[in-house]
Parts: sequence; structure tokens; C-alpha cells
Amino acid sequence: MKVTLLGAGAWGTAMAVQAARSLEHDKVCLWSRSLEQIEHIQKQGENSTYLPGFTLPKGLRLEASFSEAIHRLDSQDLLVIATPMAGLAQTLAQVLQVAKHSLNIVWLCKGLEPSSALLPHQVVEREDRLHNKGIKHVYGVLSGPSFAKEVANGMPCALTVASQSDELCSIVQTAFHHGNMRIYASDDLIGVELGGAIKNVLAIVAGISDGLNLGLNARAAVLTRGLAEMMRLVKAAGGRSETCMGLTGVGDLILTATGDLSRNRQVGLALAAGQPLQKILDGLGHVAEGVLCAAAVSNLAARLGVEMPITNAMTEVLSGHVGAQEALQKLMGRDPTTEA
Repeated sequence: MKVTLLGAGAWGTAMAVQAARSLEHDKVCLWSRSLEQIEHIQKQGENSTYLPGFTLPKGLRLEASFSEAIHRLDSQDLLVIATPMAGLAQTLAQVLQVAKHSLNIVWLCKGLEPSSALLPHQVVEREDRLHNKGIKHVYGVLSGPSFAKEVANGMPCALTVASQSDELCSIVQTAFHHGNMRIYASDDLIGVELGGAIKNVLAIVAGISDGLNLGLNARAAVLTRGLAEMMRLVKAAGGRSETCMGLTGVGDLILTATGDLSRNRQVGLALAAGQPLQKILDGLGHVAEGVLCAAAVSNLAARLGVEMPITNAMTEVLSGHVGAQEALQKLMGRDPTTEA
């Protein structure tokens, strides 16, 4: 089989490395919209901009032509959209415009579309209605607790692929389930995608808590009550709350909220130190999805009538309406209630 990954950021590059570890020479293709980036990677032998220090496999094909990256795939192969959430709609629209036959498509992004509060698979459904030329493509999401540097290093990792197609799940497992990576299958796209979005918001909260030196008790409370918010919203949105107890829920939450490689956690730490949000984002060099989707999560919760006080407090902080200390006081001043 062949695999094409669209997007040569840290995560797309790491997953290309993972696929290339088991597939034959030239079977894995990594595409970037920047010819300059492709030429730089070819010259350096590594993606020094987004994943420095990792020599890429010689059998990994690098491609700057979008049509070539798509047309090399047959109907039994795999196309992976490895862009941030903000690039999902545009990238998929381009795919649908150039595709000549059915494709197996999964995306790696985590978040909600800020303007619409749509989940990734809902964005995909919308773009499919707008741009499809009568071809039936198969869709899914690949998500879970994963730092790109550790995956590129070949360290142990477990992810979940969610799709209504068992065949697509099997194709994804063939591509990535080898060495130190395990791929589990699910049919709960809503649960998997919402878990991946909400955990980023909660990771910023955990970063603020740690940055303010509120203690381990506070972090445990944030993560536990945040998980409860996640489960309520997943259930209200039509997913299964038990999915939140798996890799894409509590697993990814623990990693992103406590791991120092987490961009969202770093945003929270910097906010606690009093840095302006825009300055923090400018200094990251990567996308912090929790910042982009916090308001969308709050809007979705309001639309579905779900109470999410921690998420809503984080949205107010990110919008500049309240400071971190004031948000904390509001949360701690809420009336007592039951834990259920």
C-alpha cells in the first residue's frame, strides 16, 4: 500500500516517519505546499523547521506537487490530512477537486472550526457536499496522546482511528500499527474528536494552575472536573461518554495537560506569568489548538445546554474579558453541587 501525508509540520512529518519504517521504499509521500521547505528538507535530510534533530528515512518521498501527491494513490491506499484544524476545509476541498477515484482519507487535526463550532468530520461532510464530483470517499480521524518528537524517536505510543468503515480502520492500522505504535479502532467519531478538542482547552487551564503554583491538588481537580465536562458534552453531542475514558479522552488529556512538550500547557504557563496572549502565540512557532477552539467549544456547549464552567472560564481568559486570578475566584465561588 501507499500513504500520502498532506502537511509537513511536526506531526505530519513524525507520522510519515512512522509509516516509512515498515512500508517499502517510495511508498510513503510527505507533501508540503512550500517548494522551499521541500528543498530545504531534501538538502538537510531533516525537517529542521518543525522537527529538528531527526534524520528522515531515505525511502520517504518528498513532494511539492499537490496533484502528484494525490494521483499516486489507488483506491486501497491511504491519504492523511496532517494540517492544523484551520487548514482542514481548504485542503480537503483541493483533494476533492483533483481526486479521480475513491480515496481513503483520515485527518490528524484536533479542534473545532472556530467560526461554526463544527467538529472536523462535520467540516469534512460540508466540504464533501460542496466539492465532491460524485465520487464516494471514505473518511475517518486518527487521534490520541502523542508528541511528535517521541513518535519520530520510535518511542511507545497508542492512538485511535475512528470511522464508520471497518475497512478504513484496517487500512490505517496497516499503515501505522507497527514497531512501538499501536492503533486501536472505534466508530465513535464524535467522542474521539470532541475529546481531542476539549483536552487542549483544559491543558491551558492546567498550565495556568501550575504557573500560579496552585498545587497538585488544584491540577487534579481541574483535570477531573474538566473530564466530567468533556463527558457531558460528548454525550449531548451524540457521542459515547465512555470514549472519554480512552486514549482520545483521558489519555490525551493527561499527556497534554502535564507534558512539557505540550504547546497548550505552555500557553497556560505563560498566561500565568502575565505575558500577553498574542506575544505567547507569536513565540510558539506552532499552532496551539486550544486557543483557537475554546470559544467554539463554549458555543457548542451553550447550544446543547451543557454546563461547562471550567471551559467557559478559560474562554473568558483567552478573550481578555477576565484575568486568570479572577476566573479562578469565580470558579471557586460557585455554589456547592453533587459530583454526578
